[in-house]
Amino acid sequence: MKGIYVLIIQLNRNIETNVGRLGNVHFRKGYYAYVGSAQNSLETRIRRHFKIEKRKFWHIDYFLDSPETRIIKTYISKANKEQECEIAGQLSKVGNSIAGFGSSDCKCKSHLVRIEGYDALCNLLQGFHLYGPDS
Repeated sequence: MKGIYVLIIQLNRNIETNVGRLGNVHFRKGYYAYVGSAQNSLETRIRRHFKIEKRKFWHIDYFLDSPETRIIKTYISKANKEQECEIAGQLSKVGNSIAGFGSSDCKCKSHLVRIEGYDALCNLLQGFHLYGPDS
């Protein structure tokens, strides 16, 4: 399967961590949405994000490496790569984007956004026709 996905990540406390070429980035405690895509093997890409031991390749790998982060929900869609950027852009309008995060291969401001309120975030994502495990 190919498509896009959104990881809902809970950060339990404020952290500062090195994010590869972005350098040290400060992250505030709260909920984050990370928008990604896989044009081949979507399921494999998502499973990779849950692994603890892995080579750090993407910005999200550095963020998820912190013991303070936890993926709490995953949304998926059989959408194309352009829709990945559309969703990232819409999320950036309602949350706080982490500048340059996950967007080195496109013109988006960011693909990681901190959003106040878990329920509001889930409702917003369902409006994009993304489906979670309990949808």
